[in-house]
Amino acid sequence: MDADDDKIDDAVLALLWLTLHDECRAWKGMDWAVLDRLCEKGLIHNPATRAKSVMFTEEGLKNSETLFRKLFARSGG
Repeated sequence: MDADDDKIDDAVLALLWLTLHDECRAWKGMDWAVLDRLCEKGLIHNPATRAKSVMFTEEGLKNSETLFRKLFARSGG
């Protein structure tokens, strides 16, 4: 199967919003290749640190919440 990396990146970015803490950090328990792509896209800061979480960029934080609501929010309520 040929996976669409952009769709995967969007889903992971949305899921990172679930673990949001300290206003701009999320736990980095996701695939490293995806985290690297999100960093290259300017949505998170360098994931290759000793920290157990990644820091969103301002754009990444906004996009993360938007994608979470688009992909996972219940409609009509």
